[in-house]
Amino acid sequence: MPQVPASPLFDLGQLDVSWDDDLKALWTFMTPNGRPSFNLPMLRDFDVWQDEISRLYGDDGEELRYLILGSRFPGVWNFGGDLGLFSKYIRNGDRQSLVDYGQACNTILTRNMRALDLPIVTIGLVQGQALGGGFEALMSFNVIIAERSAKFGLPEIAFGLFPGMGAHALLSRRLGFAKAEQMILSGKTYTAEEMYDLGLVHFLVEDGEGEQGVRDYIKQNSRRHAGNHAVFKASREVWPVAIEELNAIVEIWADTALKLKESDLRLMERLVRAQTKLSAKISPN
Repeated sequence: MPQVPASPLFDLGQLDVSWDDDLKALWTFMTPNGRPSFNLPMLRDFDVWQDEISRLYGDDGEELRYLILGSRFPGVWNFGGDLGLFSKYIRNGDRQSLVDYGQACNTILTRNMRALDLPIVTIGLVQGQALGGGFEALMSFNVIIAERSAKFGLPEIAFGLFPGMGAHALLSRRLGFAKAEQMILSGKTYTAEEMYDLGLVHFLVEDGEGEQGVRDYIKQNSRRHAGNHAVFKASREVWPVAIEELNAIVEIWADTALKLKESDLRLMERLVRAQTKLSAKISPN
């Protein structure tokens, strides 16, 4: 399918999208402005991304088999929620904006979990760190392919919060309730190999070979695409995740955020400064 100039899909500010006709795959790489987190403009880009994919590749559109999401930011897939924005909302006592942010994330997450209601297999390609909401977002993909140096974790407990956009729901279903709680409460950072042993990463590849690993996976499974898609669709029937469940957790998350102490907020803001410094040092653009 040619990249249609009239479609905003191929002209998004923080998402680099390209069509691979040989693989019938849509490659997407996050290209964050500043810190590699889910800032509000990026969330809006994801809304357009999902809407346009549904429009262009729906019932009367071109054939799409695989949807891939990676990152162009060196060493980071995504750090997750916009901590600087959270700190601002918390200091202003703005509960509604916290809830609105979380629910916006959940809408995108839920649509990705459903594979946009298209006959596709979704693939998360991890080259670098996937922390907090970045880790949560990855759990919505059918297949996760990670380079060996990739790191995963839910650090929110360090500043008195918890991951409020999918971790409880998705990890409990994949690992069991006790293991999910343990992972959330520990704040531990996991290697790609540890995640593979847990069954959360499906394929490990050597550093620098992530994109080729995706191509190899697609070529090895293209003949079984219909069956693979059906398995993932059936899994959603076995353990459905309703957006109402996710949004109820966001309400708890927002209430908890507003109870953070000054020391917690200062730690959150130090993380923001560290992320900003990294962004200035490593410019992907």
